This record gives sequence, C-alpha cells and structure tokens, in this order.
Amino acid sequence: MNLKCLTIVLASALTSSLCMAQTNSAEIKEDFQASSLNQPGQEYPQVNSQGYVRFHIKAPKADSVRVTLGLGGRGGTKLAKGADGYFTGTTEGPMDEGFHYYHLIVDGGTFNDPGTMNYYGSTRWESGVEIPAHDQDFYALKDIPHGNVQQVLFPSKSTNTQRRAFVYTPPGYEKDRSKKYPVLYLQHGWGEDETAWSNQGHANLIMDNLIAESKIKPFIIVMTYGMTNDIKPGGIRNFKIDAFETVLTDELVPYVDANFRTVADREHRAMAGLSMGGMETHLITLAKPDEFAYYGLLSGGTYTPAELQDKPKAKLIFISCGSKENPTGVNNATAALKNAGYNAVSFISSNTAHEFLTWRRSLKELALLLFNN
Repeated sequence: MNLKCLTIVLASALTSSLCMAQTNSAEIKEDFQASSLNQPGQEYPQVNSQGYVRFHIKAPKADSVRVTLGLGGRGGTKLAKGADGYFTGTTEGPMDEGFHYYHLIVDGGTFNDPGTMNYYGSTRWESGVEIPAHDQDFYALKDIPHGNVQQVLFPSKSTNTQRRAFVYTPPGYEKDRSKKYPVLYLQHGWGEDETAWSNQGHANLIMDNLIAESKIKPFIIVMTYGMTNDIKPGGIRNFKIDAFETVLTDELVPYVDANFRTVADREHRAMAGLSMGGMETHLITLAKPDEFAYYGLLSGGTYTPAELQDKPKAKLIFISCGSKENPTGVNNATAALKNAGYNAVSFISSNTAHEFLTWRRSLKELALLLFNN
C-alpha cells in the first residue's frame, strides 16, 4: 500500500463533508423540508430538492454561530442573528448526496446541533444531516423481512477487557437453526467506531434489500472497534496493527464461530473496511492470509501483485472509491492485479468523495460479489 496516498485520503475524510458544488448563480428553491435525521419534532436543519441545507439555531446570548458544512472548506456556513435570537443561514451551494457529519461553532466553542441526532465520527458524537440521494432505494427501509443487528460483548485476554461488536444476522437466521453462514468482518474508518456501519452506513438495510431481491446469498456481518482513534491526523505512519490484529483474529473470530452458526473456514470468511478500516484490512489480510479469502478496500488504499505473491490466493479483491477521490489509482491497481491473474474488481462511486454514500454504494457492490465462487 502507498502510505503517502492513504495519508492524503484520510486527511480528505476530515474535509470532504465541507466540500460542495459552488452554484451561487442558481436560484435556491424554497422547498425545504426537515432532514430525515432530525430529532423528533425538530424542524431544522432543512434540506431542499437541490441539496442546499438551511440551519436555524436559537442562541440569543451568542455573538456568532457557524456550521461546519458548506463554503467548500472555507470555514463553514456563517449564520446571521435575527431579532428573535435565532441564527439562520443556508449553505452557499448544494451538498453532495448522502450523509454528512457536522457541528456548530458558537462563540468559538464546539457544540452539536440540538435539532439532529448524533453519530460517532471524528472521535466524537457529531450532528448528522442526510441529503437524499437519487439512488437511495438500495438502502431504504422497506416492508420486507429484516435481519437483526445485535450487540455482543466478547472477552479479550490480550487487552484485559470485554470488547464490543455488532453482529448482523440475515432474515431467517432464527428460524432455520441448521443453516450456517459465511461471515464478513467489516471495519469503520478513523474517528468512527463499531456503530458506524449500522447507523451511518445502513449496512443492515442494504443487506436486507439485496436478500429480499434475491441478489445475494445471505451472510453474517461483524463490526467491531478497530482501535484506530488514538492516531492523530497525519500520524498514520505510526499506526501499529498488531494489537487489533490479535483482537480480531485470535479473539473475535473464534468467538463469532463459537456463538453464531458460521461456516468457520477461510473460504467463507471476508474482511473489508472503509478508509483506515481499509488500511487495517490490507495489513491483516497480508499478515494472516489463511484467515480470509475475500478482501475489500473501500477508499482504503490498494494491493499490488508483489505483496500478494507466494500467499494463498484471494477469491476476490474488491477496491473502490468515490469519483472525487482517486479513481485512476483504484482502476490502475485493479488492472495490475487482473494482469497478474487475480480476481480483482474495482468500483467508482459517481459524484461522491470520502463519504458514506461512497461506502454504502461500495458495500452494495461488494455484497453482490461475496461468497459466489
């Protein structure tokens, strides 16, 4: 993996939610509606059909309120104070489709928007806003059979703690107790935790919908904390995988195989991750090639034929990113792997950057390919 390139990718994760198309000349449509991620009964923030976001914050004693969304990374959206004590403002242009983290800066202090629900990202619970995507049907909540996402606490002797993971089991898992399933170990990115793929990523809904449409064979997904958040931006070269590798391969995998109906072998086990979770996937699959047969890097670097040489051959190597990231690098790496005889697939998410719509789409495409050969 090119660590310099991945450092750039991870740095972009901190700023991508600030990026947007600059369309000052366009007329803003006044068809704003409450964001789908608002707390019950909260009218703001609002999103219009073009993707603009409008904020309305009550802070009568504050002198300034800024939102860390909009203005293309140039400081966020400045809100104007009205006589009623509310600060109001609209992003300078439309945001990219999908999910975005943000927070408020009130007189220099950091606060969450009281109108929205909170999502763990950037090493803290952040506010979230959702810009409806034109293809959002694949992660929509529908009237179909649903799987279950459950919290498990597993013992970790290496860290002397009880650690947490979330496990998705597909619809029907509880009914047919004779059936066993393959497993995908799915990692979050830097600043996030084991809640991210369910809350921000809608991994369970993506799976439910694909299964209901008979597009994939059902499998289990396991999501745990990647022990990444002690690494500060720019310090990726100092990240050591050893502790998490032990937790994952020596403690969590055996726990899952003992407590869930899995097909407990390499041929039915996959690992994938977004951003820094992709880096973890890259390092662990190279170090423990006997553990996993399917690899997925979602905005998380690439593999080279040289580093895979003389190791058990992966059944699938999936590499993806957003079109606003590094599609050339992803496509070139995939082409090199194919030329070397690997089953490598690339996916480029249209009009997205280092953000969850990229990774939702990537998970969908990866799921379509897993455990089919």
